[in-house]
Amino acid sequence: QVQLVESGGGVVQPGGSLRLSCAASGSIRSINTMGWYRQAPGKQRELVAAITSGGSINFADSVKGRFTISRDNAKNTVYLQMNSLKPEDTAVYYCSVVVTSRGGVSGLRYWGQGTQVTVSS
Repeated sequence: QVQLVESGGGVVQPGGSLRLSCAASGSIRSINTMGWYRQAPGKQRELVAAITSGGSINFADSVKGRFTISRDNAKNTVYLQMNSLKPEDTAVYYCSVVVTSRGGVSGLRYWGQGTQVTVSS
């Protein structure tokens, strides 16, 4: 099993910034992809940003130029720096990782519990 602990959500005014963190622990041999998804009320969960172990990054078009994603492999932690936040960024943000377990099983996806981000004046 893998545990994900998220932090950094909150309430911010439009134009403000927040930084989300997600630390993974447990039965991990390696982490392939680390990423962030979000789900707004009444909408489907969507990818916000993801980063692979090789450093390849993928962003949703709606956040390009405003959000950055990074990872600290030594700490099994992924970060999402969110700048120039807009009301439409309001959602529950979920961390997700794809790992190879210590037992050698690959392609295992795990989700965090979610952290609320609210952008409002």
